[in-house]
Amino acid sequence: MANKEDVAQATGKPVWRKFLPLGVVAAGLAAGYAAGLQDYLSLQALAEQRETLKAYVAENQVGSAIGFVVAYALAVAFSFPAASILTIFAGFLFGWLLGGALTAIAATIGAAAIFLAAKSAFGDVLRKRAGPFAAKLAEGFAKDAFGYLFVLRLAPVFPFFIMNIAPAFFDIKLRTYVAATFLGILPGTFAYAWLGQGLDSVIVSAAAAGREVSISDLVTPEITFAFAGLAIVAAIPTIVRKIRGRSPAA
Repeated sequence: MANKEDVAQATGKPVWRKFLPLGVVAAGLAAGYAAGLQDYLSLQALAEQRETLKAYVAENQVGSAIGFVVAYALAVAFSFPAASILTIFAGFLFGWLLGGALTAIAATIGAAAIFLAAKSAFGDVLRKRAGPFAAKLAEGFAKDAFGYLFVLRLAPVFPFFIMNIAPAFFDIKLRTYVAATFLGILPGTFAYAWLGQGLDSVIVSAAAAGREVSISDLVTPEITFAFAGLAIVAAIPTIVRKIRGRSPAA
């Protein structure tokens, strides 16, 4: 486990300066929970306020779009677990096309922020102390960082906030991280925004059945299989390059 002396020697900067960004993230996350934001980031809360929110967005389109991007980016940067819900909100409030575009931009900005914070605090030290397996994985990322990260973004096998931080432990450039993140999340982002656009009918059906609406009412097996299929297709070029690299020279 990395200690303070390791961090100071590896980076040449005071320890408090290296950990300050992550300290801000932790403080922001704690403040969000203390303020009860999780109670507002739910489909039930959206169902209860949908008419008010729709009316406000209709009257303040530009301000609402900017406010949403800022709020979403902050939620991602502070690792608040609300990406799926907020993306559905975007589709409901702005439509699938604009909502998806706003979400992709905001999510990429927020992810880049937490990536830089984690890389600043731990990246150099953990790379130097990594074991053989981690070192081999880091080598794979170094050879095809975009392909690895793109596939992991395309299929949400791991939680979004984990994939925002994990690449910081490897030698990935910010521009590669941003490009792979933005392009990799587009299919899922627009899919969830599309679900949000049709949320009204789901809310009505849930109300008629006397229960609260949940994400499981929106996500179908077909969409899950579609995500898996996209990931497989995206992984093919990387797999082919690995096979060719292991083939004996002619």
